[in-house]
Formats: sequence, structure tokens, C-alpha cells
Amino acid sequence: MSGDETPHYHGHRDRLRARFMEMGGEALPDYELLELVLFRSIPRRDVKPLAKELIRRFGTFAEVLAASPARLQEVDGISGKVVTDLKIVEASARRLAKGEVAKRPVLSSWASVLDYCRTTMAFMDKEQFRLLFLDKRNALIADEVQQSGTIDHTPVYPREVVKRALELSASALILVHNHPSGDPTPSPADIKMTREIIDVAKTLGITVHDHIIVGREGHASLKGLRLI
Repeated sequence: MSGDETPHYHGHRDRLRARFMEMGGEALPDYELLELVLFRSIPRRDVKPLAKELIRRFGTFAEVLAASPARLQEVDGISGKVVTDLKIVEASARRLAKGEVAKRPVLSSWASVLDYCRTTMAFMDKEQFRLLFLDKRNALIADEVQQSGTIDHTPVYPREVVKRALELSASALILVHNHPSGDPTPSPADIKMTREIIDVAKTLGITVHDHIIVGREGHASLKGLRLI
């Protein structure tokens, strides 16, 4: 290429940015939204093939963001800078979703709670058990990961859950965990563990509002399913 010749992908980048600003991210397929992120990380290369390869490998834009740095760097062309930029976007999405939960009483903004849980946990490759601690007005006091486990199991100890609630002076809890398999259907062990936590919490005046299970295929509410 001669010194004054513009690379062919520059025009594509300009057009894609213009389309994004005019129509918004919802109008773009996942690989094009990913291209926009990669433009910053890789300024002097056509990134469309890499964006398509990432979507092919991981499935969706959200799953690319949620993939571990080690798995991302298995893809040819993914440098540490690319991983950092992807993780910044992931962290921004989580912060935005959490902000919606923190702004008002949780039970009156249930859709925001579900969005936050899905954004934070749905695409993890290991099980994680998270607790949302609420005050008397059902406002969020704290959001903590209590346990992380393997691909299909996380040990949860009811007395430890309630002990932490007392330390934070929480009046209520929402339990959340993910199913890396993608299917959020509660297992018998999930139901048993939830009922044990409810029983221990009840003796100390703490309410368990729900146990939400999230996965790639959606979410399940044990309360909504009338399992608690």
C-alpha cells in the first residue's frame, strides 16, 4: 500500500459509527457492535473477521464480554489490550444495571433486579451464589458474592447467610445464583437449600423475598414458581 492510500476498512469504520449514532446499538447485529469496541483496541486492522470469530466462538455479544481473559486470549488476534477494553465494557454494563437497582426500593423495580442479575451472572462458567441485602424499606444495603463453586455446584451455608444479614442490619434478602448449563430450572437441592435459609432467617425476623436463578436461557423465580 502506498503512503497516501487509505486502508479500505477506514470507510467501513466511519459508516458503522455513523449508523450507530443515527440508529443506536439495537439496530446493529452483535458482531457489528463488537466491531465498534474493537476499533479502539485495534486501530490499524480490519476487525470484522475477528468480531465474527468471537461471536462464532462464544455465541453472543454478552457472552464475549463475560468470557474469561484466558478463554478470550485463546482466539488469535486477541491481545491484552483487547481483553482490557472488553472487560471495561462488561464492567460498565454491570455498573449501569446495578445503578438502576440501587436508585429505588427493590420490590418496586423488579425488572431492574432481574436485568442486573442476568447482566452480572447469566454467562458465568462457574456457579456463584450472590446475596442482595435489603433494609426495612426494601432498599439495597449491599450486594455480595457469598460463595463461588464449580461448574455445577456451590456450597451454601444457611447460618452464614443469616449471620451476614445480621452484621449488615438487613431486614430482608434476595438470593441469587446462576446455572452455567444455561437452564435456570431449580434443582431439588436448590429448593431444599432455599427453604433451609428461609427457616433460619425467619427465626430472627429476616424475610427472604425470593431466590432467583439465572442462566443463558433466562431466569427462574422460586417464589414465582410457588416453590417457597
